Amino acid sequence: MLSVIGVTDISDLFKDIQPHHAPRSFDLPDGKSEFEVVEYLRGLAKKNAADLTLFVGGGYYDHYIPAVVPAMTSRGEFLTAYTPYQPECSQGTLQALYEYQSNICALTGMDASNASLYDGGTALYEAMMMAIRTTGRDRIVMDGGVSPIFRKMIRSYTDNLNIQFVEVEPSHGQSDRKRISRALDKNTAAMILQNPNFFGAIDDHSDIVQEAHEAGVLVIQSVYPIALGMLKPPGEIGVDIVTGEGQSLGLPLSFGGPYLGFMAVRKKLIRKMPGRIVGETVDTRGRRCFVNTLQAREQHIRREKATSNICTNVALCAVQATVYMSLLGRKGLQELAQLNLDKAEYMKGQLESVEGVEVKQGSPTFNEFTVALSVDAVEVISRMIDHGFAAGFPLSRYYPGMKNYMTIAVTEKRTKDEIDGYIHALKMVLAELKVSV
Repeated sequence: MLSVIGVTDISDLFKDIQPHHAPRSFDLPDGKSEFEVVEYLRGLAKKNAADLTLFVGGGYYDHYIPAVVPAMTSRGEFLTAYTPYQPECSQGTLQALYEYQSNICALTGMDASNASLYDGGTALYEAMMMAIRTTGRDRIVMDGGVSPIFRKMIRSYTDNLNIQFVEVEPSHGQSDRKRISRALDKNTAAMILQNPNFFGAIDDHSDIVQEAHEAGVLVIQSVYPIALGMLKPPGEIGVDIVTGEGQSLGLPLSFGGPYLGFMAVRKKLIRKMPGRIVGETVDTRGRRCFVNTLQAREQHIRREKATSNICTNVALCAVQATVYMSLLGRKGLQELAQLNLDKAEYMKGQLESVEGVEVKQGSPTFNEFTVALSVDAVEVISRMIDHGFAAGFPLSRYYPGMKNYMTIAVTEKRTKDEIDGYIHALKMVLAELKVSV
């Protein structure tokens, strides 16, 4: 093969890459046998603390997944039919994605949904770019309560684009109305909000949405789907584009993926939406069938008119979410949301009795909330692992001035005994640290 293309060595294929740019993966070790590789991977896997009781959130949550969800999605009809490149031959997959879109619309109160994107951060970036294309403006106002993970993704994606970002830090846990109002101008394409925000705070953004629309600004809101079981849906407050991370809809944490990004819009924006949109129609014999429609991607239309380079999705994850949402139904989702709220409120009450812990009460929360500790949160979290708990998310990872702060997430899986055990362990850890100081 090398002689046919006129080179003498594999390294010649990469000679145009400067040494300081060459990835370390170029320096490959000698091959190993199948047995050696399996044993090596098992050794790595043993380093994972798989038996921790999870109180970590930050946008990804440890929810219960009913057995029927993996049972259905592991069927060969779904598992092997990954993506409908020949839609007319993939009626089952298309119908499942159509039902997914219908469920997302019902959940968010919006008019139309695509057949999903890669993850919540990707979906939020795509929504922002859609707003820029729609308005012809290049300025983005972003609430500081939006996930810093998502904000980092957006800035990475747009590093080589001429887009101006204005980030407005929250006030007492909620969106700062006055500063957001001052930030909106005639060059602003979109305002990006999140509810609940990264600190767990719930906010009714109706007033902000109205003010943004008066300035000709589109409103994008990132949401936590389980919270929509009890919160006012974005469609009711006038949001233009809704996105979110769909991992909590029947997908395991799996050390970071694959996950599910959902996106729903008002009907006027449907032709600007990226990704696949599955529609219902009839065939030449009048039978109900499903098709890929409004495919605004470079494979189907002139490249300069394509809305995105997003050309597929992890369709199986969307099917899993469809099974999960269909299984719970409206009432089940409401009951699940209530259970998450009740357990989080119980834990708040227990934490208030712990010396060295202050539960931040600036705004209402759903199942995640912020606490201030008397010592470094990273140290507390590290020591809590020895007691069998993943205690929370240290906010200093993204907010340098919040060294003693962490968020705690409580899902329906956490029992009273687990919460009480957490409180007991936390008291011991704080006492140990107080003595050591």
